[in-house]
Formats: sequence, structure tokens, C-alpha cells
Amino acid sequence: MKKTIRLSLLFAALLLTVFATRVQAQTTAASQPRHKDMIVENPDADADIKIVSDFLNSLVSGDLEKAKSLLSEEFKGYGPGPSDSSTAEQTISYWNEIYKTQTNRNVYFVTTTFRVVSGNLKGDWVALWGNYSFTQDGKNISFPFQYTARVTDGKIDTDQTYYDRLYILETLGYKVIPPEK
Repeated sequence: MKKTIRLSLLFAALLLTVFATRVQAQTTAASQPRHKDMIVENPDADADIKIVSDFLNSLVSGDLEKAKSLLSEEFKGYGPGPSDSSTAEQTISYWNEIYKTQTNRNVYFVTTTFRVVSGNLKGDWVALWGNYSFTQDGKNISFPFQYTARVTDGKIDTDQTYYDRLYILETLGYKVIPPEK
């Protein structure tokens, strides 16, 4: 009987050790790659910054032909919302509609650039943040934005834009009506 109890206790201790090791292994965070292992200097920094800057300045100034020439045929744009996306044609068409209602368009921004060396975001990126302003329906609107674009072979192939769309709509007089309960 003592032998059975000892074997049971030994077996229970072994199971407890295995379980504790397994739980610890599952809760230990995977080591994150270091910044310098993922991000390096963009060797085409000045050229890529010029492409992205020229693209935004062309949109704001109304030069859609030049803006479109800076987008790749495979271009895909995202934002400002998580489900918003557009092709090059849709982006140009959207800005063509903006010109019908907005006047006094102006943009100011600062830029930085970097190269992601691996993964699904691999490539040369230009990030900028700034302020966009315009007049619509007699109202002056100004808001901050953030824009990041990947440049491949001298063209923007993807971008992501963030800004507060609700602020713009409320400034133009739109009202948010909460759902009925």
C-alpha cells in the first residue's frame, strides 16, 4: 500500500511539474525583435520624401495628373477609417469631388523615412504628419493628419491616412444622433 501511495505521489508531483512548466511556457512573452533589427535607414530617403511630398502637394493644389503619375498601378490606399480603402482611380476621383466644395486648400507637414527590412511591411516608407485646412460653405476648417506611404520603384504603392472625420463633419454642421434605446 505504501508503495502505491508513493508511486501516486511521485506521479502527481511529475504531473504538477509538467503542468507548471507548460503554463509558464505559454505565458512567457515571445521576445520582440529589436528596432535596429527591423528598421534601417532608407538609402533613397531624399527621393522617396520628394515623391510623397509631391503627391500630397499635387492633390492639394489640384494637379491630379501629377498626383496620379506618382501612384503605382497596384496602388491601394487605406483610411481614415479601418474599413476605408481605395485604388488610384478612386483616390483621384475622390479628390476631383473635393475640388467642387473646398476652397483655400492648404497643407503643411514634416516628414521622416525608414526601411522595414522584413515581414509583410517590408519596404521603404515615408511618414509625415501635419495640418490640412480648407474653406467650405463659408467655414474655415483646419485639422491634423498623419500619412504614411510605401514607395517602390519611384511610385507610391500603398498608403495609410489618419484624421478625425467626425470633427470635420461637426464643424460643417452635421449632427450625430444617438441610436434609440
